[in-house]
Amino acid sequence: MIDVYSWATPNGHKVHIMLEECGLPYTAHAIDIGAGDQFTPQFLKISPNNKIPAIVDPDGPDGQPISLFESGAILIYLAGKTGRFLGETDREKYEVLQWVMFQMGGLGPMLGQAHHFRMYAPEQIEYAVNRYTNEARRLYQVMDKQLGQHAYLAGEQYTIADIACFPWTRSHKNQGIDLADFPNVKRWFDAISARPAVQRGVSVLADKRKPLQDDKARELLFGASQYQKR
Repeated sequence: MIDVYSWATPNGHKVHIMLEECGLPYTAHAIDIGAGDQFTPQFLKISPNNKIPAIVDPDGPDGQPISLFESGAILIYLAGKTGRFLGETDREKYEVLQWVMFQMGGLGPMLGQAHHFRMYAPEQIEYAVNRYTNEARRLYQVMDKQLGQHAYLAGEQYTIADIACFPWTRSHKNQGIDLADFPNVKRWFDAISARPAVQRGVSVLADKRKPLQDDKARELLFGASQYQKR
């Protein structure tokens, strides 16, 4: 039984979906990032960057427990553990991994910034809104071109590249994106949304998350609490 320390966010959903797709038994433990759970000593032991998600697998590669943080690393680990969603040949694996890195280094951070400055910033900064909305559109264009040539991001098979990217596109409206402008992305988005394991994955812990309206929660997520030495 894998222990998953997570929250209902895109990065959390990536791991929830992967576990559901692989049929691995797991227990989800809520780390309420609006309440500061991510800063507790217990969580920092397994996630030193104080970010969700993190997992503890009692049956690690050498038969001993292993804890992992960073959602991309967790996806790669689970793909290796199960032999699923990472391709079969070395070539296929590297083609998948480049799109996982695309999500980790570009899609996630940039869509997150677009979402933040459009929805959560205490003041509307036109330069920031334009910069990140334009970059979001550019990244959707990259995906749209790739998906115009292939069924999925890394080729003709569904992989962890799709599992990594999909949750970030669920908030496309808040990123200033209309999927009608990206028909290939929309086709891909609709196909993945229809997968039963994906539907189960995005529902994990979703009932515990509330709209961000509390000043204390805003401070924990975006204020000085982020930068305290721990």
